Amino acid sequence: MKKSYLLPLFLLIPSIGGFAVNPPEGFTALFNGTDLTGWYGDNPHTSRKADDRATSIGEQQADFKAHWSVDGDEFVNDGKGPYATTDRDYGDIELMLEYKTVALADSGIYLRGSPQVQIWDTTEAGGKWHIEANKGSGGLYNNPKENADTNGKNPLVYADKPFGEWNTVRVRHVGDRMWVWLNGQLVVDNALFHPFFDKSKPMPKTGPIHLQTHGGEIRWRNVFVREIGAEEANGYLREDEFGSDFEPIFNGRNLDGWMGDLKGKAVSDGILKWTDGDNIYTKNEYVNFVFRFEFTMTPGGNNGLAIRSPGEGNPAYNAMCELQILDDGHENYAEIDPRQAHGSAYGMAGAHRGYLRPAGEWNYEEVAVDGSTIRVELNGIEILNTDLSQVTEYMADSEHPGKMLSKGHLGFSGHGPKHRFQFRRLSVKELD
Repeated sequence: MKKSYLLPLFLLIPSIGGFAVNPPEGFTALFNGTDLTGWYGDNPHTSRKADDRATSIGEQQADFKAHWSVDGDEFVNDGKGPYATTDRDYGDIELMLEYKTVALADSGIYLRGSPQVQIWDTTEAGGKWHIEANKGSGGLYNNPKENADTNGKNPLVYADKPFGEWNTVRVRHVGDRMWVWLNGQLVVDNALFHPFFDKSKPMPKTGPIHLQTHGGEIRWRNVFVREIGAEEANGYLREDEFGSDFEPIFNGRNLDGWMGDLKGKAVSDGILKWTDGDNIYTKNEYVNFVFRFEFTMTPGGNNGLAIRSPGEGNPAYNAMCELQILDDGHENYAEIDPRQAHGSAYGMAGAHRGYLRPAGEWNYEEVAVDGSTIRVELNGIEILNTDLSQVTEYMADSEHPGKMLSKGHLGFSGHGPKHRFQFRRLSVKELD
């Protein structure tokens, strides 16, 4: 899904008591051009360490109002105080804003409450060249230092304007992937946005936007956000598939190329509609590969993805593994073992929960299998990264005799007519 990199036009029209903000079509204004409505103060580096975070945030509000103000159509911070924080939490979004800062500034934009799209004083006098401020703003500062020039930590190009001029920023955040444009130039291209406050977990599904204050005055204006829906998000996540080595394994017309229990499976409009029946498998076998697919399910749905299956038996045990496809937010599954959650290698390795879209919406999933390792990404978030050769403890002490299979079929395994699913856009890239 290719999108124009040009920023939409917007208008700020003076009105009584402030400026009437007119965001681009599809966007909402986060700063109303008049006052601090919609924002509160929170330095998450302080509040997350507090015994009571809500109390800590409450104590920051007087400081917030002392250091943040409105000057015409500009949202201004004097370089001190807690960060301006949106009242609402956001997930997949496109964010646009303008900023103008001063010498010695060191600021940024936090997304889902996590730092940050970096804003620098990029001059040598700013004193930050030793941490690569000379490379420019727009990078993901808290990403790992290893491979900093390619993992999004450092921007791809230098795009900052001189002091006194307004810089335009556009950010697309989908799952844990980021694209950033600074002054119309792409500076971060589909890079993983690494979580900061709890590195043991993926990026949160939602969270607030913070405008960081640090080191010197910074002015913001034309702060607009657009929430990205599931269909659009899925297109961005699989954008690099087209023209690549991915090959479709479902033709969207019939089940040619598949075997097993084909009853209770209908095909129309490019969708495999699963209403009943037992397991189905690809006729082809795979060794190391990346598999991409999209799915919906009815509330409480339960299915599974067989990896390196022999094409018979119970894939949860006879295949390398069965990756759960489960509406694990449903009340029926509130007390399940973590190794039963969606995306888990069933009974062996648990996945992070909470990243499924509501039942009925299309989810995008990518599964990478290389040797004994499996990585699962759901809606742009890595929820599982495990090496099955290291698993020695099993749910209910039931070992998995197939876990070290080096080759086998891909498949789906249903659990009766109450669990209805739809699958589409199934494609595989085989790895060397």
